[in-house]
Amino acid sequence: MQKRGVKKNSVAVEIIQSKICLVRGHKVMLDKDLAEMYGVSTRRLKEQVRRNLKRFPEDFMFELTWDEAMFSRSQFATLNQGRNIKYLPYAFTEQGVAMLSSVLNSDRAIEVNIQIMRVFVRLKELIMSRKDLARKIVDLERKFGEHDAKIIHIFDAIRQLMAVPDRRDGYKRTKIGFIVDRSTPA
Repeated sequence: MQKRGVKKNSVAVEIIQSKICLVRGHKVMLDKDLAEMYGVSTRRLKEQVRRNLKRFPEDFMFELTWDEAMFSRSQFATLNQGRNIKYLPYAFTEQGVAMLSSVLNSDRAIEVNIQIMRVFVRLKELIMSRKDLARKIVDLERKFGEHDAKIIHIFDAIRQLMAVPDRRDGYKRTKIGFIVDRSTPA
C-alpha cells in the first residue's frame, strides 16, 4: 500500500543530494549513481548514451579521467573493495541529467529525473540566497566599519580631554575665576 503523496518510484531528496558532486567546477552526477536511481544497469545507461551522443555535448556530459575516477572511487566508495574500474565513468551536468529522460524512457526514469531536476533547482536557490546573504553581510560590515572608525576617533578625543596633565611637563595650573585685586581700595 502506498502512502499518500509518495510515489512507488520516488527517490529520497537526501539521496539525490548526496549523489551530486563537484567535478571540474561543475555539479554533476555519475553514471553509476544515476543508473542505480533509474533502476537500470550502468552498462545499459552508458549504452543508451553512446547511441545518442549527439544529445550530450561536453557541457551536458563528460568522461572522467583516470585520476578523477580513482579520486571519486576513494571519495564516494563507488566500487566495492577488490574491484577495479574497467571503464571510465561519465559525469552528467544538470542539463545532461535532463537529456537522459529522453534517452531512458521508462516511467521510473522519467519520475526520478523530475525529482533530480527539482533538487538541482533547490540547490541553485540555496546558492543564490547564500550569495545574497553574503552580500548583505559585506554591506553591513562596510557600513559599521566606517562607524567603528568614527567612534574610535570620538573615544580618543574624549580620552585626551579627560587626561590629567603631567605637572613635570612645565605646565602650570592657573586658577579659574575672578581675581580680586586687594591692593586698590574699593
